[in-house]
Amino acid sequence: MAEGKRFLSAAEVAQIMECSTSRAYEIIRKLNAELEEKDYITIHGKINAKYFYERIYDGEGAAHECTQ
Repeated sequence: MAEGKRFLSAAEVAQIMECSTSRAYEIIRKLNAELEEKDYITIHGKINAKYFYERIYDGEGAAHECTQ
């Protein structure tokens, strides 16, 4: 679903993480705060897909989602 996308929405994060949309927004806020500390520009309610997969461990290695 999210393959090839540059940014993920809360609905997409919720589906990937198998959590509620409100929990997905919490995750996005946390990850965006980390990016802002590094002086990156962020979009409210969306997260950079590459950074998301780097930070979220899915049991198979995070890099596989971004290299396709």
